[in-house]
Amino acid sequence: MAAVSGDEPLLRVVRGDPTPEELAALVAVLAALSGPAAPPTRPVAVWSAPRRLQRVVHPHGPAGWRASGLPR
Repeated sequence: MAAVSGDEPLLRVVRGDPTPEELAALVAVLAALSGPAAPPTRPVAVWSAPRRLQRVVHPHGPAGWRASGLPR
């Protein structure tokens, strides 16, 4: 990849007469495409998941105590 000096333009319009808004939109799209990718998110371990801090509603009824120990 060739190094770009300070006096050479990065983008050059070859044909047509775009408005400043059209050029700004083009530059924004090109900048978004060439940007670095977002770092991958780390998975949250189940034992430290925030959902474990929420209250669990246990089943009601005659066999509710037995169902409360069963996996969901």
